[in-house]
Amino acid sequence: MTKITLGLSGAVGHDPAAAIFVGNELIAAVEEERLIRKKHAKEEWPFLAARQVMQIAGVRSVDIDHVAIPYAPISLFSKARWHYAYRHWYAPDRSVDSLINGNRRYNRYYKELGGLLEKLHIPKAATKVVPVRHQLAHASSVYHLNETDQKTAILCLDSKGEYSNVFIGYGFQGEIVRLKEFYNPDSLCGMYAALTDYLGFEILDGEFKVMGMAPYGDPNKYDLSSLASFDGKKFKVNNTLISTIGLRRYKAKLKGHYFSKKLVDMLGPRREGNLTDDPYVHYAAAIQQLYEDMTIQIMESYLSDILKQSGRLAIAGTGAMNIRLNKRLAEHPLVKELIVHPACGDAGTAIGAAAYVARKNSGKLAPLKNVSLGPTFNNKVCIEACQRNREKPNWRELEDPFAEAAELLANGKVVAWMRGPMEFGPRALGNRCIFANPTEPDIVKSINKRVKFREHWRPFSTSVLDSMAADFFEKSYDDKYMCISQQVKEPWRSEYPFITSNDGTGRSQCVNEENNPELYKLLTMFQEKSGHGVLMNTALSRPGEALVCSPDDALNTFMGTDLEYLIMQDILITKREETSNW
Repeated sequence: MTKITLGLSGAVGHDPAAAIFVGNELIAAVEEERLIRKKHAKEEWPFLAARQVMQIAGVRSVDIDHVAIPYAPISLFSKARWHYAYRHWYAPDRSVDSLINGNRRYNRYYKELGGLLEKLHIPKAATKVVPVRHQLAHASSVYHLNETDQKTAILCLDSKGEYSNVFIGYGFQGEIVRLKEFYNPDSLCGMYAALTDYLGFEILDGEFKVMGMAPYGDPNKYDLSSLASFDGKKFKVNNTLISTIGLRRYKAKLKGHYFSKKLVDMLGPRREGNLTDDPYVHYAAAIQQLYEDMTIQIMESYLSDILKQSGRLAIAGTGAMNIRLNKRLAEHPLVKELIVHPACGDAGTAIGAAAYVARKNSGKLAPLKNVSLGPTFNNKVCIEACQRNREKPNWRELEDPFAEAAELLANGKVVAWMRGPMEFGPRALGNRCIFANPTEPDIVKSINKRVKFREHWRPFSTSVLDSMAADFFEKSYDDKYMCISQQVKEPWRSEYPFITSNDGTGRSQCVNEENNPELYKLLTMFQEKSGHGVLMNTALSRPGEALVCSPDDALNTFMGTDLEYLIMQDILITKREETSNW
């Protein structure tokens, strides 16, 4: 009998999501933020997301056999709790609590989970709740959906789970074997997050800006090696400087930060001005280099033997969203194949926890083909959204939306595009996008003025036809999900100046017909009209907002910006011309 597994994330307080497996196949996955229009959906439960994935899969609440959650109780006899207590001795309340009541958070989460299942009408008596350790869920999300007969080295870099934040192991014949874990506060992601906080950004979103700024600085101008150490066996952050809690935290304007006053004394005041100023731009470069170097050292120390056998490295966790680190890993002599989970942050643990349970119950999982796993909307729904929108936009049904979009783009227009199932994960991968011709003069200025308002130094992503990838990149990684920074060849850097950083690297999606047939069709038509098989691609959302989900969301974004064209399914939407009342 086919088993149905529902995965629910959100135990760590942000990025709640739901995913559903029917037997060994991932059918749907949706992030709560997209439905409630609140980025990261902090302190929310994946109620709407769970209802949505069940609807997509055609599954009733009573059909669900297992509910998998990416959070599990940790035994008092585990090294994790004792390590936490020892490393937080300077905050005795936290230290003692980790020993006496170390599963307090899990117990509260599990209790509240019961209320969620009740709201979803999932019967407790007939449904088994399966806790999966957080880092194991990350590991499963990338390994079990890319399983082969070879051993696969696994590296998970994360900010926060139960206690573990770095998982090192391998997958073989469906089993995940743990070789080593590092526990809070000793976290590579925590180290990066602390400097993100120091550089004036919000953790969870600001790391992208620090990574993007890094190529503009000199990593050797300032030495940040005192932040952490690795001796070949033990990784340890300097928690007199970073990853601090309690009284050690630097406080300003009643807010506690993830670093100490001692760090401020060492580096200077927390940034309030331009990130491109000295010393901050160089701090961004230095923390990026330290993060990469230490990750490489840890990988070499623990995974070299596995990599020598197969060359396969799978990475997940929030830290795997760092595309510059991923480039270093992909180019490492021991790595022949780098696998990055496209939703490697905490939302992806909904997939990972469910994958772990589904693999045990249903055998080897069907491989992940794409992340178009959310809801889709037909023309009728799109038209109804236009008719009820208070701005009363113009709309007309198109015979060929691909040809229309390609024509507009070839003529230098910016096109908002919403078609097919919503993507899962942080990247817009062809279904909820804003597209533009990268050769058009001042196109970046136009997009920033109309909708994005991004810093001038931040390059835009691209979607590139697989047939031109070898000509476009110095080395193509067949990256379908924009997970790996790639070196763009010199002729293209000059022709498309706003898609690379000053070191010539960019973030691109390699599009093939099997993985993404509709985006492939659009790119092919654009190439026929313009001679270029590449489009600038940025998320269909305004700054600080989640990626749009529904036609109403897309119209709200369209009407709230200076975008001129929106194509939803087969419907072309434009704005009414303003008329004078005089």
